[in-house]
Amino acid sequence: MNIGVIGGGAAGFFAAIQASQQGNTVTIFEKSPKLLSKVKISGGGRCNVTHRPMEISKLVKNYPRGEKFLKKVFRHFKSEDTIQWFESRSVPLKIEQDGRMFPVSDNSQSIIDALLKEANKLGIQILKSNGIQSIQVKGSGFLLISDKGNFAMDKLIVAGGGHPKVEGYGFLKGLKHTIASPIPSLFTFNTPQEPILKLMGVSMPMAHVKIEGTKLNYQGPLLITHWGISGPAVLKLSAFGANWLYEQQYQAKAIINWNVNFNEISYLDHLKSYALNHPHRMVQKNTLFDIPGRLWEHLCEKSEIKSDQTYNHLGKKQINKLVQNLFCYILTMKGKTTFKEEFVTAGGIPLNEVNANTMESIYHPNLYFAGEILNVDGITGGFNFQAAWSTGYLAGVSSKQNSL
Repeated sequence: MNIGVIGGGAAGFFAAIQASQQGNTVTIFEKSPKLLSKVKISGGGRCNVTHRPMEISKLVKNYPRGEKFLKKVFRHFKSEDTIQWFESRSVPLKIEQDGRMFPVSDNSQSIIDALLKEANKLGIQILKSNGIQSIQVKGSGFLLISDKGNFAMDKLIVAGGGHPKVEGYGFLKGLKHTIASPIPSLFTFNTPQEPILKLMGVSMPMAHVKIEGTKLNYQGPLLITHWGISGPAVLKLSAFGANWLYEQQYQAKAIINWNVNFNEISYLDHLKSYALNHPHRMVQKNTLFDIPGRLWEHLCEKSEIKSDQTYNHLGKKQINKLVQNLFCYILTMKGKTTFKEEFVTAGGIPLNEVNANTMESIYHPNLYFAGEILNVDGITGGFNFQAAWSTGYLAGVSSKQNSL
């Protein structure tokens, strides 16, 4: 049986490997000259393979789109299975403090080599620089119109990744499926007119960021950059707020609590207590709440506290302003910046058009989907790769189980 796999990325390779393990003839079609390019650059070249194992009910909470769908998918293949798969192929993984998992080698090439070695061992044909122009349904199978000729396939797995524009899904026009319009997910907030930009490089280990006028909020590490704010707290918030922020054309106000261990009342109490115990210390030179010096000076200046002012000379208005800037710092967002090269989109094949237990199309028997081509996306931390491995596994297993 001939099985075609469109896409030479993580999901495509994983699907191809599973589909070929029972002796099927499998061909991967990759439009670019490179294979597994996203695996190569992920995690700064280390490849964030997956996340520390957790209960499925908790795991799915890390996906702004696809939570209910993935609850079914992960019953078939989850983080523990990913770890076992790579470690059984001589790629040991390690867990970092934040739960992200990388190869012990700290080199994404370890993951790439394992996948290529497995594909080679199984005799999977790989056609690079061979994009699919269109798909025609022929009886129970498919005819692929490609850059380098036409290919008849008994079954087809589409793992072509996400695309920034709907035109990228043009090769699917011959099918009955619709496309959820692609919008960016995982991006940093641009704040071009804010004085905070002069603090580029300053970070907070655990800040809380909220979008004004919404329930959207997230906490985690925050980094000030030369264009605005970034870091896991912002990136994760951007993923959960992708649709709303897109509708607002990325014009919004972000509200920051710089240290999640304090609220408005505890900030105030701590400030008053410190002023009582250290009345003659200069405010700007004696930082509190684990705030870095440069940021603390900025917050003081924004609160109209002079450089030579001591704690015992703080006025009530200045204290209240400082508390507000610590607990409720407002930044005006105007635009976004894609996070590094790790482009992630929300959009693609709607999940109600795919069987979550098999990855098979509800419109076309013998057609399966896997990876970012689906309207599924996760926050940073290895979740997008886990979705790729899981949906790829299930598509591959399902395609080999069903006989024509």
